[in-house]
Amino acid sequence: MDLNLIKQRLESLNKQSTNNSGGGKSLFWKPSVGKQVVRVVPNKYNKQIPFTEMLFYYGIGPRVMASPQNWKQKDPIQEFTKQLRQSGDKENWRLAKKLDAKTRIFAPIIVRGQEDEGVKLWQFGKEVYQDFLNMASDDEIGDFTDIAGGRDIKLTTVGPEVTGTPYNKTSVSPSLKTSPISNDEAVVKNVLENQPNPFDVFKKYTFDEVKAGLQEFLAPDEEEGAISSEPAVPFDGNKSNYSLDVNKSKPKVDQFDDLFKDDDKDDLPF
Repeated sequence: MDLNLIKQRLESLNKQSTNNSGGGKSLFWKPSVGKQVVRVVPNKYNKQIPFTEMLFYYGIGPRVMASPQNWKQKDPIQEFTKQLRQSGDKENWRLAKKLDAKTRIFAPIIVRGQEDEGVKLWQFGKEVYQDFLNMASDDEIGDFTDIAGGRDIKLTTVGPEVTGTPYNKTSVSPSLKTSPISNDEAVVKNVLENQPNPFDVFKKYTFDEVKAGLQEFLAPDEEEGAISSEPAVPFDGNKSNYSLDVNKSKPKVDQFDDLFKDDDKDDLPF
C-alpha cells in the first residue's frame, strides 16, 4: 500500500468534506464566553465593505442550506414564498415567514494572540452587524479595518445563564487606540492575500436540490402537508393555483413541479 498516496487521498477527502459542510474548524471562528480581541481586516473580495451577507435556510432539506440567491440564481423557495404572500391567506403568510431565508454576515478577522493562524471567518447576526455599521458611521471611529490606523475590536461574550436562552450573546466595541494590523510586513501580506471567500466555502445547491428540500419539508411523511389544487395561492399567467393542504396524505409531485416552470417574470432582482 502506498502510504503517501493514502495520505494524499485523505487530504483530498477532507477538503471535499470542508466544501460540502460549510467549512472546517480552521476556516471559521466564534467567540467563547469571556473577553477577546479581534481585528476585522480589509476584505480581499470586496474593497468597499469588509462584510459579506449571505442567505441560508435552516431545517429545510439539509441541516443548513445556502440559498441560490447568494450566487444570483433562481431560488425555488423564494419563488414559492412570493406566491404564498400574494394569496393574502393568513396561514400562507405564516408559512412564508417560516420558509424565509435567514441573513448571516461574515467578517474576515484575525484573533489577537493567534495572528499566526491567519484570517478566519466570523459569522454573526444582524445585531452585531448593526453595531459594526454604527462604528464605521461614527466620524470618531471611521475605518476600523485600516491597515495602518485601524482599531482592534473588543468582544464581551456572555453565556445562556445570562441571556436566558440556549445561545451566547456577544457585544462589540472599538479599541480607543488606533494601531496597525501588524508591524510585520509578512503578516500583513498574508492577512491581505490569504482569505477564505464565503461564496466559495459553502456548497452551491442546484435549483432542483433546493426544490426537493422544500418538497420534503412540506410533505415529510404521509400525515403532513401536500401540494393541492386549492385556489389559496394564485400564480401568474396560465399556471394552476396551489396551496398547502394538510388533509392530503401524499404530495402531488407533478403539481409541485408545475410551481417552478421557467417564467421570465420570476427573475431575481439582482
